[in-house]
Amino acid sequence: MATSQLDLIELLRAIDPEAPLAERHLWLMQLLDWVRGDTQDPDMAVARVRMLIDAAEVRPDWLKLWQHWWEEFLTTMDATPLLADLGFAPQDSFTSELGHRLQRKLMPPTPETTDLSELFPLLFPTEFDGRWLRALDARTLTRLRTVLFRAAPDAPPPNVNDYAIRTLLDAMMFAVTQICAIGHSAPVRTRMSADAKRDRAFAVLPQAFLAVREAVQAHGRASAPAVIAIGQLREQLDACRAAAQTVYIHLEEHGISVQIEFQLRQLRQRIIRMKALLLCLETDVPVQATTQLLSHLVRVDHESRSMRELMSDSTELLAAKVTERNAETGQHYITRDASEYLHMLGAAAGGGAVLAGTTWIKLLIGAVGLTAFWGGLAAGINYAVCFVFIMLMHWTVATKQPAMTAPAMAAKLRDIDAPGATDQFLDEVGHLLRSQFAAILGNVGVVMPVVIGIAIAVESAGHHTVMDHRHALQTLSNHQVLGPTALFAAATGGLLFLSSLVAGWVENWFVFHRLDSVITYHPRITRRLGAERARRWGTYWRQNISGYAANISLGLMLGLVPPFLGFFGIPFEVRHVTLVAGQIAAAAHELGPQVIHRPAFWGAVGGIAITGLMNVSFSFWLAFRLALTAQGIGTVNRKRLYAALRRRMLRQPLSFVLPVRLNPRPHTATEPAPPAGSQTAPPDSQPTDPTPPSG
Repeated sequence: MATSQLDLIELLRAIDPEAPLAERHLWLMQLLDWVRGDTQDPDMAVARVRMLIDAAEVRPDWLKLWQHWWEEFLTTMDATPLLADLGFAPQDSFTSELGHRLQRKLMPPTPETTDLSELFPLLFPTEFDGRWLRALDARTLTRLRTVLFRAAPDAPPPNVNDYAIRTLLDAMMFAVTQICAIGHSAPVRTRMSADAKRDRAFAVLPQAFLAVREAVQAHGRASAPAVIAIGQLREQLDACRAAAQTVYIHLEEHGISVQIEFQLRQLRQRIIRMKALLLCLETDVPVQATTQLLSHLVRVDHESRSMRELMSDSTELLAAKVTERNAETGQHYITRDASEYLHMLGAAAGGGAVLAGTTWIKLLIGAVGLTAFWGGLAAGINYAVCFVFIMLMHWTVATKQPAMTAPAMAAKLRDIDAPGATDQFLDEVGHLLRSQFAAILGNVGVVMPVVIGIAIAVESAGHHTVMDHRHALQTLSNHQVLGPTALFAAATGGLLFLSSLVAGWVENWFVFHRLDSVITYHPRITRRLGAERARRWGTYWRQNISGYAANISLGLMLGLVPPFLGFFGIPFEVRHVTLVAGQIAAAAHELGPQVIHRPAFWGAVGGIAITGLMNVSFSFWLAFRLALTAQGIGTVNRKRLYAALRRRMLRQPLSFVLPVRLNPRPHTATEPAPPAGSQTAPPDSQPTDPTPPSG
């Protein structure tokens, strides 16, 4: 403590009100460094503040220098940007804001500035500053105001109060301007409800602020007219926030926009900042309100400079954008009873038959010997065409569903704390996993005999298949269970997840821009197609654009990602369980019945199992994590869900494989039993027939 006192004395002696601007600010930074100390204990920092006050009280000569220094500080510094704009993104897009934050990290501010918002990060560079500011007690704050910021208990220094009032009013004026700019912007204004537009909350807000300003300047901040005007301004701010909330109703119905959501968040935060400034204006203890505001600004400043916070916020917005679109689509891929389970087996069998032909076409493309890019493009088109055909035939492809169904399940977690919500979610997990088991069983169970059947038919016609003996051995070797199969299969699951993102984004883009209405009503389109046909096309594409986007994007990624990564020297091979099973069946046919005696064959069979497991689990895990982010599910609830899932797997393992009846749960008054005989839509059923409308 003695060393701290000596350091403080040296700092006090170094004060120079006549020093250049940068040196004065450097002295203040050193003083705050001394208050901060070497520890992370807020109480220790508060004790140092008291030590500073004690030292100042016994040095009247120094207090005179300090008052001169403080008046120079108030005269030269502009605090309005600090109070009005600190923490708010100057850019309205992710890439622009990312560049702005990178610039702030690479180019730190200079202390030679008259903008307090630029000096603020240098004065309070750590999150610990917010903690010790909040820890300042009322007695210490009163002494701090009396000793350092007032020459005598009843004699404030010239212009200090005027400066504070003027700065607060100017900051509120800037905040009101920004709030009105967002509220009057076309993307926000046109999506408000009719009642919100009629109330004109954002148009009235500047008038409410002017009433506050006139009352404070004419009668004082504590006068009755000022108190009434401040109350009316608070009500108007609440009206603006309520009007902005109506935009979300439009976004839920007509598609989500990340930019609009970003603007609405900025609007809410500016309204909160405005209310904090009002509290500083009307409070009876302004020093405490100011300290709390400073502590809040420290936290906000760190968040506004954090790359992690930007990524987290943007991920949450993207998650909401994608999952809102995929939640409805995913419901059609979940089976919930025995009849739907059998329907899934039949649909998967049809998909497996088509993918048998896909397998041979892929092998034929490989035998042609195209360059990496053109070979990958041809393979991608092959996959995409086959996937779309399977969709049009109401069949299914194994492992493609989890990325679409996870958002549907996460939508059930909005009321995670409600009675029975966890059990309902676990039921959905069971429905999904056994649906996947049925889909894989149907795909693999059909693709292998059909691949062999096609090979036999080709050979019976006097031709030789594109699979020779050496290629067959190489195929078995590449798909061994102990090789890189698991890693490649997990990466393929990532591509399945990306296809769901593309599907959600494309559908949201289609709905947000109202392209179904364009197709239905645009004069040029209706003249060419006719009114009725245009209406059918608009409805069809509104309900099926997601399926086309998912299947085409998945096919192209499966074909093009391997050569793209290979260009950078990154080895990657597609490992989709159905396609892998088809290739292994072709190899087994080429090697003949004796292949069952080869260890490589059984290693490849094990590779089929691990491929299916990794395809499903990895794509589902990625989509589920994204959906949880969109729903704002915290760490505690996630751990509770995972623990409940483990218990269900131990107690009822067959419920994740076969359509067995689950143990009934007692229903409470808040969780009514489902009506008898209730049914859900069959798996893979679409809202409308995915067959394109004819002429």
